Amino acid sequence: MTVEAPLFAALAEPARRAPKSGIVEVFNYGRGREGLIPLWVGEGDLPTPGFIADAASAALAGGETFYTWQAGVPELRAALARYHARLYGVPEDHTRFYVTVGGMQAIQISIRLVAGAGDEVIVPTPAWPNFAAAAGVGGAKPVQVPMSFGNDGWTPDIGRLEAAVTPRTRAILVNSPSNPTGWVASLDDLKNLLALARRHGLWIIADEVYGRFVYAGGRAPSFHDVADAEDRILYTNTFSKNWAMTGWRMGWIEADPSLGPTIESLIQYSTSGVPPFLQRGAVAAVEQGDPFIARQIERAAASRAALVEALSATGRVRYAEPAGAFYLFVAIDGLPDTRALALRLVDEALVGVAPGTAFGAGGEGFLRLCYLREPAQVAEAGARLAAWIDRAPTSRI
Repeated sequence: MTVEAPLFAALAEPARRAPKSGIVEVFNYGRGREGLIPLWVGEGDLPTPGFIADAASAALAGGETFYTWQAGVPELRAALARYHARLYGVPEDHTRFYVTVGGMQAIQISIRLVAGAGDEVIVPTPAWPNFAAAAGVGGAKPVQVPMSFGNDGWTPDIGRLEAAVTPRTRAILVNSPSNPTGWVASLDDLKNLLALARRHGLWIIADEVYGRFVYAGGRAPSFHDVADAEDRILYTNTFSKNWAMTGWRMGWIEADPSLGPTIESLIQYSTSGVPPFLQRGAVAAVEQGDPFIARQIERAAASRAALVEALSATGRVRYAEPAGAFYLFVAIDGLPDTRALALRLVDEALVGVAPGTAFGAGGEGFLRLCYLREPAQVAEAGARLAAWIDRAPTSRI
């Protein structure tokens, strides 16, 4: 049903300004296309492991279908505390963890905690479009600051970020490892970003969703490694990526316990918590899921190698080999209109990709390819794209 213009005009301004997703546009265009290899959205091809689904099913069958704790069931909060203590060497404290309906709600609540109407949130770009959109629909103004791209890959420009700070700036949103570029912040990067936040009294919203997905072994550097207890940091995370639970819509916030009552109130007034039987599956994920994560990273590394090899052979692509996450952000020489290009690749190469224009300032001219899939399928996608590039003229489309 088409919405009449007068009704749209009567909506609140933040709702009117909610942007359409450039990723979803291409996804909808090619959805259901026979034979298409989908590299457009940020998920893999493996279903949720059985040990996670079984735990949730048992809880559902056992009648865990009632209202529950706003912050999350105690067992899951305790499991998250143990997980973080093991991963980051931090003290085990379950009162720092708050379970949310996906990483998206974690981000929205984190922004609402620190920024409101007229405030500004700095977002280094290219970045997942939902970051800026979450700030905007909450009434704040997202300020996009492009990262630098060169021989050293993608790097944050601290001077450019500092120049973007105004009296209205409340926070900077940092995503490392990065969607879409695969950039992984070094400890020096994190120290410099933290120093910037301290100088101006800013909050850092640290989205460390892909912290386990690094290819040099171990985990990615984290603000946990450089921050002090009094630093203004909110950590957001999700169960979606590590444990193949995108459809479960479960995430968490890690924050100082003094913020707990406020976070619980924001959960109460939006979703009233996460279904308890789903949380039982999340406990199983955190406690038993490391072998599955290792398998995912191994598959991603093989798929990354296959995709890079196929596209590099064309001699017409520019990219920084991703050190983390599971995306290749690539530009094809002579084809800068990546929205049109993404739609064209659905029709002519049977490969679904996301246009770089969806990822904000600095993403123009690039495509994002999610390679968290069976390596043989990703290699086939790479071969299709390479063949298409070899045929494509150097021209604007």
